Amino acid sequence: YKKRLFIVFEGIEGSGKSSHSKAIIKKLKNLHIPSVYLREPGGSREAESIRRFILQNKNKNFNPLTDTLLYLAARNENFLKKIKPHYGKKIIICDRFIDSTIAYQHYGFGIKKNFINSINRQIMGKIKPDYTFVMYLNIKKSILRVSKRKTSNRYDKFKKSFYKKVQNGFLKISNRNSKYMVINSSNNFFVNQDIIFNQVKKLIK
Repeated sequence: YKKRLFIVFEGIEGSGKSSHSKAIIKKLKNLHIPSVYLREPGGSREAESIRRFILQNKNKNFNPLTDTLLYLAARNENFLKKIKPHYGKKIIICDRFIDSTIAYQHYGFGIKKNFINSINRQIMGKIKPDYTFVMYLNIKKSILRVSKRKTSNRYDKFKKSFYKKVQNGFLKISNRNSKYMVINSSNNFFVNQDIIFNQVKKLIK
């Protein structure tokens, strides 16, 4: 396995992206393939502290632009401390990335796409993900899964209509793009895990 790719998992709350990205990283490490797991917002120590600030206080009511800028600030830290040093040297598996910002902040909250894209370019230059798995889940199932969690954050509490906009955003981004695979999260976890892992193996050969 020669290729050191940058692979992202996207999707709404409860869609299984975190479980699948962690399962994949475990498989790669078992095969002794140099790999690193990151999440957004978060990843580096500084980015994780911004994550806590954004997500933990459920009473925070940030303006959507403030929210967007905080996410982009966390991405900048994650990129400088974690993505850039490992890019091309290890397989990077990231739980959420730029598509989440577009899906939530643009399609969900109406922040201009050009604004988000120009800051992303400023942060990352020419570096971008090589492949993305979009976890698709029925909104009702998403809300049900999230309601069973022991801990919740600010983003687990939005209206159904908001998650619908976000999910449609992910589907628009991935539509007819060969660098994306949409996975139906209603299917059996292990069946999906096999589909994802086989695709990852194909990509990195």
